[in-house]
Amino acid sequence: MSDLPRSCSLIISTYNWPEALELTLKSIMRQNRIPDEVIIADDGSTNHTGTLIKHYKNVFPTKLVHVWHEDRGFRLANIRNKAFAASTGDYIIQIDGDIILHPKFVEDHLAFAHPNCLLQGSRVMLGKNRSKILLKQKETHTSFFNTDIKRRENAIRCLALSNYLLTRYKNKYPIYYARGANMSFWKEDILKVNGYNESFEGWGHEDSDLTLRMLNNGCKKYVLKFSAIAYHLFHPENKSAEKEMVNKKLLEETYRNKVIWTQNGLNKYLINHEHQ
Repeated sequence: MSDLPRSCSLIISTYNWPEALELTLKSIMRQNRIPDEVIIADDGSTNHTGTLIKHYKNVFPTKLVHVWHEDRGFRLANIRNKAFAASTGDYIIQIDGDIILHPKFVEDHLAFAHPNCLLQGSRVMLGKNRSKILLKQKETHTSFFNTDIKRRENAIRCLALSNYLLTRYKNKYPIYYARGANMSFWKEDILKVNGYNESFEGWGHEDSDLTLRMLNNGCKKYVLKFSAIAYHLFHPENKSAEKEMVNKKLLEETYRNKVIWTQNGLNKYLINHEHQ
């Protein structure tokens, strides 16, 4: 484990599911270590989400920022770059707005924040019935012992085991495979690769492309098991096979050419922030 980062920005991506976002926000309010700011990267939600965020700004224990752009289709890479540009923390934890965080989620990410590396966490998958109950009751309490969950082992928190597996854990996927719903990294490492490649539109592979370019630039990737626990609410996946294939080809190009820097990245938003 390393020295803790000085400041932490928690970035939440969301799109037109304020009921789930509310559970995410409630779980953040229960954190042992409250992030220094929370930035909601909103990929074009309607006013219902904005109204929810305005309400929580009045009761939230830290700065809550709403970064929004108009809905022109699935542009997750774009809105996350805008959130990166708006962030002020030296360390970034990135999640989706449909997960419930264990009370020590932020604390665990920061405890394992090694220099020049990124962390990939795991998820417990909540079933349809369990998710429906939590959403209806606006409840965030869930645990290893609940029924209707998958990947139950990911609900076990054991820091000694997590530390042991940090550099040893292997899975069947390539090392650069990533899911952005539970990741963290130093902001300076994101800036060195110019953030997400915004040529990725529609579902698929933008997180792996970002991770691969960071690895190409000398970062290491560690997998967090048995800590930084997140419970993912059930929803049908909205995949487009056509977009996924286009994005897969972009990822293959990054791999083949050992790409580090994307020209279509976050630097244009940094320029805008400097002139505000």
